[in-house]
Amino acid sequence: MSAPSPGSEVDGFCLGEMIHAGSMAFIYRLTGPRGPLPLVMKIPRLGPGERAVNVIGFEVCRMVLGALGEGPHHPTLVAYGDVETTPYLVMAFVEGVRLNDWIRRAPIAPEEIARLGAAFALALHELHRKDVVHLDLKPTNVIYRASGEAVLIDFGLAHHSHFPDLLAEALRIPVGNWEYMSPEQVLGVRCDPRSDIYALGGILYELATGRIPFGRPHSIAELRKRLYRDPVPPRAIVSETPEWLQEIILRCLEVDARERYASADQVAFDLANPTRVELTERGSRRRRAGWGTLARRWLQARSFEPAPCPPPSTQKNPAPTVVVGIVTRPIDEALCEALRAAARAVVAADAHCRIACVTVVPPAAALSGEGDEPTATVRHIRRLVELRKWARPLDLLEERLTYHVLESEKPAAALIDYARMNDAELMLVGAPRPGGGPRLLGGICAQIVAEAPCSVTVVRLKAGV
Repeated sequence: MSAPSPGSEVDGFCLGEMIHAGSMAFIYRLTGPRGPLPLVMKIPRLGPGERAVNVIGFEVCRMVLGALGEGPHHPTLVAYGDVETTPYLVMAFVEGVRLNDWIRRAPIAPEEIARLGAAFALALHELHRKDVVHLDLKPTNVIYRASGEAVLIDFGLAHHSHFPDLLAEALRIPVGNWEYMSPEQVLGVRCDPRSDIYALGGILYELATGRIPFGRPHSIAELRKRLYRDPVPPRAIVSETPEWLQEIILRCLEVDARERYASADQVAFDLANPTRVELTERGSRRRRAGWGTLARRWLQARSFEPAPCPPPSTQKNPAPTVVVGIVTRPIDEALCEALRAAARAVVAADAHCRIACVTVVPPAAALSGEGDEPTATVRHIRRLVELRKWARPLDLLEERLTYHVLESEKPAAALIDYARMNDAELMLVGAPRPGGGPRLLGGICAQIVAEAPCSVTVVRLKAGV
């Protein structure tokens, strides 16, 4: 799908000027008979060459913004279209200046950094109090209103502790902006608010020095260097950097989350009260760690264990996860109904469980670009539609159903890994028909039964069905 033209209508909304074309979505001002409305529309990029993660990111953004409701530090979700038909999000337009306008002028004065950083940290603190971790902070995702308040935008990669983490469940690679990504995110941890504090430190570093603390990594190997490598101290780049500012920045950028600030409001307090910052060796540092220290850290990084995620501010007992492995093509209606019957029995026995509907497809690289599934996003959406069609007769609340399209050459291994990563209590899979017919993801039920980290129920059709 190419970018719609200004003047086009989407579900009765009239598109105005395109104000942003990101890697995952287009954003338009909306217009009415009398000019621009105080609204924008976000439309995910779903055309040729686009990634399936764009579809997942759309679902995540809708879920998180819907849960956040109204607030001064994030956009308000007004309306949305379903990914099965016309995917879009309509949000309140945030009037202001993006943080990257100051980045272009970096290095800037410490007092200005403190003002911008304190407002940024307060917005983060409010987000974390609602049990949301942003996980994709960068200068273009922070807007300052005329009042000085900071607004955080683009929640497509966020984590909400009360909802399933769709990205973590579907992907096994570090997702987010690599330039400001925390060490624990590199290792797949997505539940720690201190990851956002690390990104805040990286942005403060750039405001103070005009440089990104770890450059622009182009590979996982380069990205993993931040598990043991410290950045060049800001005072070694801009000698006028005050010790209090360097102390704050380097504390935010500590490898181990336990050595960073415990919360974003503490960062805001220190930035607003520089004379009260408790200085340590970090504040006066003039060079990176030497080769001896670096070698020791490198050895330790090979067995690096990220700090446990802090508990959410409001406790909620996690719902048991039941994985249902579903073959969508070729479809076997009788087997699908048998799986639904098994799922109904599980739901009747446990009124709080979550049903994770999962199918496995070959990696996107296997697509030919021809036929009825020419792109990864088209295939992902169609598989989601098929999974939702399967689940609709269960008549469950939306929060009790999730849908996942996994890419793998090894379907059984993908399902087993999904069950392990998401602490599943039960997996339902369909048995192959005797003498042929559709077989569960290549006919490998035996491997799932032997290796799954949870109980497995193999659903068989009755003779003659």
